Amino acid sequence: MPIGHALEFVAEAPGLETFDNFRSHIDPSWIQAALESTGTASMRRRRLPAEQVIWLVLGIALYRDRSIVHVADSLDLALPGSSGPTASSSAVTQARSRLGAEPMEWLFRTCSDEWAHKSADRHRWRGLAIYGVDGTTLRLPDSDKNREHFGLPSGGPRGSAAYPQLRLVCLAALRSHLIAAASFGPYSTGENAYAADLWSAVPDSSLCILDRNFLSAALLLSLVQKGHDSHWLTRAKTTSKWEELECLGEDDYLVEMKVSPQARSKDPSLPQTWKARAIRYQIRGSKPQWLLTSLLDPQAYPAREIVEIYHERWEIEMGYDEIKTDMLDRGETIRSKSPVGIRQELWGILLAFNLVRLEMERIADEAGVKPTRISFVAAQRFICDEWMWSAGAAPGTIPRHLKKLRATIKRFILPKRRSKRRYPRAVKIKMSSYPRKRRSSQDGDAK
Repeated sequence: MPIGHALEFVAEAPGLETFDNFRSHIDPSWIQAALESTGTASMRRRRLPAEQVIWLVLGIALYRDRSIVHVADSLDLALPGSSGPTASSSAVTQARSRLGAEPMEWLFRTCSDEWAHKSADRHRWRGLAIYGVDGTTLRLPDSDKNREHFGLPSGGPRGSAAYPQLRLVCLAALRSHLIAAASFGPYSTGENAYAADLWSAVPDSSLCILDRNFLSAALLLSLVQKGHDSHWLTRAKTTSKWEELECLGEDDYLVEMKVSPQARSKDPSLPQTWKARAIRYQIRGSKPQWLLTSLLDPQAYPAREIVEIYHERWEIEMGYDEIKTDMLDRGETIRSKSPVGIRQELWGILLAFNLVRLEMERIADEAGVKPTRISFVAAQRFICDEWMWSAGAAPGTIPRHLKKLRATIKRFILPKRRSKRRYPRAVKIKMSSYPRKRRSSQDGDAK
């Protein structure tokens, strides 16, 4: 069956007005291209064609408290003319298996290229689009395939972790939290390796703010050299050393740092030294800190503004909190038990997060506030409620209800942040004194 006919079936399916709020953001041709470019387009009339499975993956990302089959039933995902339950558990599993991970990755990259970079372009600082890079981890179901592929964290007094984990590094437009690019995989691979995969997505005339663990000559020089006017900003480590070359102002210096022999042995093309700008600052009640950056011109980029903008790095941490606390309900466990299913589901989670964030940015525009002033919790809950409500609503009432929805969400505009508040990092949960359950090496059972 031609892909065009399959899309017509999807468009005519009963209840698909449910998706109008989100479908308006995703060009149907992108879905078609995602399926065709990865060879997963439905070639015959199936109970769940690939086009609808894409929306199912997004649905299970938003409805963590519902089973996958329940999500399919609630969203009325089926071809026209069907009767009875939408799809059986086996049909959903087979449909997800046929789809694979590649179309979701392709669709995420296409959508993020359109949404996140446009958002960053709208909220520039001194001509630079502001991005952040940071990493996090996600816990995975304890299956043999996941253990073998992703691995378990090890170390500490309690030995290796109880569940497999993956490592995720994202490039985000900091002023809207929209994710521009992501790289993830086995836990044993370091964050710097995943971050290097993201540099191709960083546009010219941009500033990338990073955690100090990314302070690496090989990593940061490759970012500066990849394009025109691409810059970085990070905090210095306590072990960072440099030689002052020139004083650019009070607590503001042009410095030269040595590239370690270990780094040059891995990449002989690296220079022996590299230059940066070092800015010293101190927050009341805290120790003095140093920032390092490739923004060398003190006239074009004043030190005081650099200090202020560095703290926007925390916006990516808040984005991760929105995903792990709000979308994943603090479970932080992806449902799938195979590496392919994990990749498919995670691309769906990131795409669904961007869809919610894109809608929040449009609500913020209507309300005349910054995107970060809209409550993610309120927006997600109302969007999910509206999506589910629309499944049983008359099509003619949906536009009016969606308009009312946007007006309602405006009530959840957050107050301005009190920037002088400080929350030092601390451990809040005491480690259990019980022995950790371990799996048997013979049959995989716990003992």
